[in-house]
Amino acid sequence: MPVACLFGLGPEPLTALARLPDGRNALAPAQIRQIGIRSVDAGEKRLVREQGLEVYDMRFIDEVGMRETMQRALAGMDDATHLHVSFDVDFLDPELAPGVDTTVPGGPTYREAQLCMEMIADSGRLASLDIVELNPALDVRNKTARLAVDLVESLFGKSTLMRERSGR
Repeated sequence: MPVACLFGLGPEPLTALARLPDGRNALAPAQIRQIGIRSVDAGEKRLVREQGLEVYDMRFIDEVGMRETMQRALAGMDDATHLHVSFDVDFLDPELAPGVDTTVPGGPTYREAQLCMEMIADSGRLASLDIVELNPALDVRNKTARLAVDLVESLFGKSTLMRERSGR
């Protein structure tokens, strides 16, 4: 889990890169949310438990819905919060997004993923984004790439309806 380096866990050369000038780690585990998780190795499970990371796995989303999941994940952000989104394209169900290296069935539907992105946009807190796990060599007629672009547009505020943003 590369994000662990941001809160000080991992090889020293990597954790040193993530350290602030005053010696603090770039992030605390309490600042991290993971949404749509459905495949985790034993080491990652241990890390999640030990660090008390907030993980909203697909079972949680199935039980309470994406809206409630996102409300909980975004709760507590104040005006000083700058939100970074790491959009792992393999978070999506492989029927929607075949162009990834690690396909795990049971990911979010198109609408669940779009709602996730729209709610982040509505928060007004998005500051940075990275998109990972897209593999054009495995994509089918750019299906995954087009979907990723569509979802990123939602993340940046494109909506089917003209709504006022609730975040600012």
